Amino acid sequence: MSKPCAFCAVVAGDAPADVVHAGPSTLAFLDTKPVFHGHVLLVPRTHVTTLADLPADELPAFAALAQRLERAVETAMDAPGSLVLVNNVISQSVPHLHLHVIPRRPKDGLRFFLGPRHPYASPDESADVARRIAAALDAKPENVEDEDRSTGRTADAGR
Repeated sequence: MSKPCAFCAVVAGDAPADVVHAGPSTLAFLDTKPVFHGHVLLVPRTHVTTLADLPADELPAFAALAQRLERAVETAMDAPGSLVLVNNVISQSVPHLHLHVIPRRPKDGLRFFLGPRHPYASPDESADVARRIAAALDAKPENVEDEDRSTGRTADAGR
């Protein structure tokens, strides 16, 4: 039997949380083990594991709220900046999509870095990687309806 989802329990009101936003499709609350005070987690109310699993029609509101939370955390915590991130599977402590908004200050001691770095051996190698990613971006995902890439709307929207 799999372990119940900790964030689904928060969404259902079965686990305590210091909620900063409760919307129809999202919930934002303080992390119980914050990197710094004011560290907020944004989750969709629907259980999905990764950002790719979030239904396309929920993404605009999720992203807009992330942007609002970034500003609110920085303002409320008098922080000149923030770290906004999503872990997909690797380093994801709870297998429920969650976006972190962490207030940052100069010399705050957080040693977050993207490394070690692995440079491309040549311009040809980086161009090949760029082509592969572009091809994957243009490929139709198996779990997504056809969408107009210019508008992000599904082909049957509004019918």
